[in-house]
Amino acid sequence: MPDRFDMVVVGAGPAGEKAAAQAAYFDKRVAVVEAAPALGGAMAASALTTKAMREAALYLTGFKRRHVYGAGIDLHPQAVIELLRARAVDVAASMSDAVRANLARHHVELVTGTARLGPDRTVTVVPADGSAARTLAGSVVLIATGSHPFHPPGVPFDDPDVLDSETARELDRPMRSLVVVGGGAVACEYASIFMALGAEVTLVDRGAQLLPFLDSECSALVAESFRSSGMTVLARTAVAGVARDAGGLALHTDGGAVLRPEKVIFAAGRVGNTEELGLSAAGVDTDDRGRIAVDDHFRTSAPGVYAAGDVIGPPALASASMEQGRVAACYALDIPFKQTVDPLTPFGVYSIPECALVGITEVEAKVEGRNYAVGVSYFADNSRAAIAGTTEGLVKLVVDCDDRRLLGVHIVGEGATELVHQGQAVLHFGGTIDYFIHATFDVPTMSDAYKYAAYDCLQRMARSQGAQQGPA
Repeated sequence: MPDRFDMVVVGAGPAGEKAAAQAAYFDKRVAVVEAAPALGGAMAASALTTKAMREAALYLTGFKRRHVYGAGIDLHPQAVIELLRARAVDVAASMSDAVRANLARHHVELVTGTARLGPDRTVTVVPADGSAARTLAGSVVLIATGSHPFHPPGVPFDDPDVLDSETARELDRPMRSLVVVGGGAVACEYASIFMALGAEVTLVDRGAQLLPFLDSECSALVAESFRSSGMTVLARTAVAGVARDAGGLALHTDGGAVLRPEKVIFAAGRVGNTEELGLSAAGVDTDDRGRIAVDDHFRTSAPGVYAAGDVIGPPALASASMEQGRVAACYALDIPFKQTVDPLTPFGVYSIPECALVGITEVEAKVEGRNYAVGVSYFADNSRAAIAGTTEGLVKLVVDCDDRRLLGVHIVGEGATELVHQGQAVLHFGGTIDYFIHATFDVPTMSDAYKYAAYDCLQRMARSQGAQQGPA
């Protein structure tokens, strides 16, 4: 007879962990099935590891800060790599342990093994040690198995120097040269991290604009920062082929150029981890990248089977996946708690420099036909940034001219992924830029840039409307 639970969760990444904890908090009997020995999914294994690599690279090399004092840490490149890897491993392990502790605290049963869906909301779990399989039956099943890097056809990933976004973090020696293919968040993060570590980096992007979801002014500022730091950015450039010849690794572009880096990283999107789940037999529909189709309640095409997180596709953010898991659990088990995922989810890119956004862009405001204005404050004019030597970047506000309501916040610069949440709070409460005008910000702080972006917006509106506004 199968072991019976109120909910069986497949996957212990951000969506699975938070869904299980949410259900257990409301006294539901929950089991989580995970094949990997380390919990936390791609967040712990890849995303947080990359962020840890970023911080370690900045600290160990003094990148972007050496000019402040004219001095920096001078370590042997191999020592930098070893310290960086050790720090990344420590962070991943601590986050994995935190997930395990959270499940135990909520009395969620953790079942280790490979899962496969069966009839009537059953899940068969086969342990890796060859011991007997176990069948779990749930009133509902939630699939939260995450994703893995997409491998474009024709790319020789069996070559040890051709990497994807997961194998890239396993660097074991310094590199002299690197090509990163892609213009999204992961590509920009890796390109800037390895540039900080001293590699000669070329970023190849088929698009016209890096990070196309960003405000165009912010995207251009990121590209300018990359180039000024020594990176080669090839926009509107596609990869025609990658091969190894007598001269080593060769990457051919569609323009006829041949690049010869030590390694290539392809950051070409993600594919759902659904191959071994038996979804077709269970009646669960997926797309051509293995991502599960769900409705606005996170229900799949199979009765009683739900899905959340990266396995359902974009935005594929750990923060959004956590909320999707919680909301899916509430719908699945009729828990009157969380019914919607935040429509104002912030998006952060942990490149060097960081960038973040929440709300709509200037282009989106124009498309929507809004009467809008923008206000900008540059960190070059911010006292805290001057002290820290982080004067690169800006805070940009998009505002409705009719009622001065804040519509969007866009930030480039150190600490952008923290600063964006102040703007998010104002957006949530339908606030206006008067909040920033009348609030008192400590000086020196980076947050003070919000006030001067708001003043800049008032002055732009005054010039366009012929009205008089207060002095900055």
